[in-house]
Formats: sequence, C-alpha cells, structure tokens
Amino acid sequence: MIEVSNLVKKYNERTAVSGVSFSVKKGEILGFLGPNGAGKSTTMKILSAFIEASAGTVTVNGFNVASEPRKVKASIGYLPENPPVYTGMEVESYLRFAARIHGVEKTNVKKSVEAAMEKCGISDVRNRLIGNLSKGYRQRVGLAQAIAHNPPVLILDEPTVGLDPRQIIEIRNLIQSLGGEHTVILSTHILPEVQATCSRVVVIDKGKVVAEDTLDGIAARMQSNARLTITTAKDPKNLLPEIQKLDGVVSTSVGKTATEGEFVVYVECQKGSDIRSMISEKIVHANLSLLGLFQEKLSLEDAFVRLITVDENLDFKREDTQHV
Repeated sequence: MIEVSNLVKKYNERTAVSGVSFSVKKGEILGFLGPNGAGKSTTMKILSAFIEASAGTVTVNGFNVASEPRKVKASIGYLPENPPVYTGMEVESYLRFAARIHGVEKTNVKKSVEAAMEKCGISDVRNRLIGNLSKGYRQRVGLAQAIAHNPPVLILDEPTVGLDPRQIIEIRNLIQSLGGEHTVILSTHILPEVQATCSRVVVIDKGKVVAEDTLDGIAARMQSNARLTITTAKDPKNLLPEIQKLDGVVSTSVGKTATEGEFVVYVECQKGSDIRSMISEKIVHANLSLLGLFQEKLSLEDAFVRLITVDENLDFKREDTQHV
C-alpha cells in the first residue's frame, strides 16, 4: 500500500531526511516513532505530497508521489499535528465542505459526512461551532475530515498532543478501530501511543531509520545482558566467588536495600543464559534464606532510548518481568 525507498529531503545545507526506506501493508497500523526533530513530520509531508523530496521514491496506493500527486492526495486522509479546522464553522457544515474539497460527489456528501461523524463519535455536536468544542472534540473533527472521503490511507501526525488522559485514550481507541479498513501511519514521539495502537514500528532518528520491526522484536533485539536481583536474609558475600564461576555469569556485585536485615546481590548474565535455578540451589544450600530472585529484562522504553542514544553507558531503567 505504501512503499518508501531511499527518501532524502534537504533544506539548503541541512539534511532533514537521509535515505529513509520502509513499507506499510494494506490495513496495517504502522507507528513512525522518533524524538522531536528526527524527521517524522518532513517524511509525512512528503508522503502526503505536501512537499517534494530531494531524492528517493514514494508510492501510495500504487501512485507515485512525485509524478501523480493529485492521485496520491485523493488516496489519503491527512491529520497534521494542528487539525485544519475552521473554528467559525459548525461541525457538520465544515465536514461537508471538507468532503467536497476531497472530491466527494455532491450526491454522496451527506452519506459520507454522516459515516465520518458516526465513526469519530461527533454526531451529537454536529450543530455546534468548532471553536466552542474541547480540544479532544476538535481533534475528532480533524480526524473526521481526514476520513470523510473514505481514503485507503490515513496519515496521522502527533494526533494526541495536548489532550488530557481521557481524551488520549478515546483517540487511541478510535485510531485502533480504523485499522483494517484503512492503512494507517501514526507519526509520534510518544512511545505509549505506539504501544497502544500499532502492530509494527519504524524508529527514526536524525533523519535515518534505526529500526523496523514489531514492538517485541525491537525490545528483543536491543536486549543486552540480563541481570538477576537476589534478596537474602543473610550476608551472601562469601558465596559470590562460587556464583562468579557459573557458566554465563558476567559479573556480581552487592547492592543496597532499605529493609533492615535483608541483603541484595546483582548478577549480570550473558544474553540467553538462565541460571536462576543454579543460583537458588547454591543460596539454599548455603542456608542464606532466599527471599526473592528477579530476572530483569530491557523494557521497550529502554530499547527506544538505546536506539536514539549514542552513549550506551547510560543507566537505563529496567522492568521486572520474571520472578521465582
């Protein structure tokens, strides 16, 4: 449905997008993820035929963006970061106007607008001025104009910026419901946005694609050495040399605990090594009273940070995912 190959965009001496390539299948919701300034909005503007690329090729719904921009624009619904709504118009009147601009036949406008309002949950505010609506409802109106002509492709650029938590959930659910019927690209710098709505993600940083995979695939690929956190009721320092000799152990260290009478040991293990049973046996055999053993895994948030951070020595936050 969407093919992007070696896309480049330069502004004088500055390169905003450098060799970006990815594809999106029909009915898929793809997350286009990256920090602010990574080149996301520039890429979305090229895909929507709003600006021209310096090099590379882009096809949307089988049409070349450079040579067939009108057909591309007819194939997409575009919601920029700031919804293109006229605050002085009533909701239904604005959507009828937008539908006609999108090329919907006059006889089909009423039906198309009704369907868009129903999908976006704004039928009850059809006669209200857009300027009097909450930001969440204005966002829904913006999304309604993007789907008023029932396009096969939707491009959504930071669709939940500035919304409150309840509005964010509502918009995410709405976007998720559009998958399958529409091919969706969701451009955002907010990781939970992608986790909540997308099945696959392209990560971009400094104008280049640094990863393209499922969410779980990216986290697994970026997983470094696992770390075990062991809590005992007795001081385990005399056992550390024996633990260090186990296959797969990279290092051991003693940690701090806020609970009196408890001791913490950290054991870093090679990726793929699971030595929890061996360590627990040694601790029990040494009569140290095992209170807890946690295997910590790199979270998706950590994977994202590592992908866009040059310094790999940062102290990344981890999340407990397994325990015995």
